[in-house]
Amino acid sequence: MSLTPLCEDLPQFLQNYLPNAGQTENTIVPFVTLTYAQSLDARVSKGPGVRTIISHPDTKTMTHYLRHHHDGILVGSGTVLADNPGLNCKWGPDPAANSPRPIIIDTKQKWRFDGSKMQELFIKRQGKPPIVVVTSEPIIKEQHVDYAICPINDTTKLVDWKKLFEILKEEFNIRSVMVEGGANVINQLLLRSDIVNSLILTIGSTFLGSSGTEVSPP
Repeated sequence: MSLTPLCEDLPQFLQNYLPNAGQTENTIVPFVTLTYAQSLDARVSKGPGVRTIISHPDTKTMTHYLRHHHDGILVGSGTVLADNPGLNCKWGPDPAANSPRPIIIDTKQKWRFDGSKMQELFIKRQGKPPIVVVTSEPIIKEQHVDYAICPINDTTKLVDWKKLFEILKEEFNIRSVMVEGGANVINQLLLRSDIVNSLILTIGSTFLGSSGTEVSPP
């Protein structure tokens, strides 16, 4: 898939919302950008696990431009199981070099790199292998996959986001992370202004209805 040209004034507009060189040198966590597309009624899909296109082709170009500016791209296991995304970057002359490192939240260890679109792109040197986030030693260790073992927060019973981002920076030198979804990840991080540095939201001119998957702070 080829990208449509990037709007000329968009790079300047986005400049203040993107990580800069040296910005996280003295911090223990990476620069975190939360970005996603939603409908007019704050839905990110027609239903749980249903792949739904909301964005305009120009927005797709912007997404790859944003990926180009981050070291890692983070999604939940629900997203990779439903969409089988490549999570690479098509912006620039060298896709593999420009691509962020995929980071998959897979606390129940359901997803496999083997046979995935990510593996296909990695073999073709058009993408990078993933970091899979688990809560305990992985049952199956796949070739080329790195694992980040991050405990569940005792109070919230959810991913300990601050600890995870500390691990990503310290152990994997991930200095900036672009979070793309899915809904559970987005809803948790919308409440974490102490972690999220930038929010880039695209709103599509459509309604998905009450059966759609909503994103919104409680």
